[in-house]
Amino acid sequence: MLDPIQVNRLNWDERASIHARDATGDYMLDRFRAGEDALHVIEAAELGEISGKRVLHLQCHIGRDTLCLVRRGAVATGLDFSGVALAVARRLADETGLKASFVQGTVDAAADLTPGPFDLVFTTWGTICWLPDIRIWARAIAAVLAPGGELYFADAHPGFAVMEEQAGRLVPAYDFRTAAERPLEFINATTYTGDPTVMTHQSTREWIHPLSAIFGALLDAGLTIAMFREHEVLPWRAQHSLVPASDRLWRLPDGHPRLPLSFSLRARKPK
Repeated sequence: MLDPIQVNRLNWDERASIHARDATGDYMLDRFRAGEDALHVIEAAELGEISGKRVLHLQCHIGRDTLCLVRRGAVATGLDFSGVALAVARRLADETGLKASFVQGTVDAAADLTPGPFDLVFTTWGTICWLPDIRIWARAIAAVLAPGGELYFADAHPGFAVMEEQAGRLVPAYDFRTAAERPLEFINATTYTGDPTVMTHQSTREWIHPLSAIFGALLDAGLTIAMFREHEVLPWRAQHSLVPASDRLWRLPDGHPRLPLSFSLRARKPK
């Protein structure tokens, strides 16, 4: 059996090259280079003042959001398992004059690769679905946070992640919890930005983690939950029935029962 992390790395190496071109403007790289903020309104509103804070951005991909944190005054480090993505991140840093450190590695190695300590760990949008064990994720975060430091996390709601659109209706299609040793297998010929480039490495392995597992892992790692919110919008069109909500956000159409599509939380390490 192929190692699922290596399968995903091959896929993300290829996506990173496509995203660096940003032919569709989905990553708004030209606008970002021109000085525009690229964070979505959810995290932008909830992040708070981070000037002068030491921030670790887990699963930072091509580093655009890492550099958004630098623009807000943070001293930022980005960690990602894709060397191709980090090469793009370093180039984007050079192009914008924004200084950040970028380190290649997996989340489980964060305590060794990026020990900090950090005042804030930041990780958002499409991250934990690539991790087989959410307990390791939580322990890694707790290990690198300074006493009193916080995690800020936002992602797709697991209650929505189990859904698929069938005959125009959203129906449960996946178990609410994916076993670490039995990841979901997906094949996608193209990436999610709308770029029509057909990828060579089209296969991915993913995991759904319920809220109970996420909260339980953070609490077991010694963190306290300081904030939790559910949102009726999502930064990508996860199902065809979603309609534009506002700039770069999607929602369920009018008349559909309201469901949370995403959530955000803050967790704090005791002083």
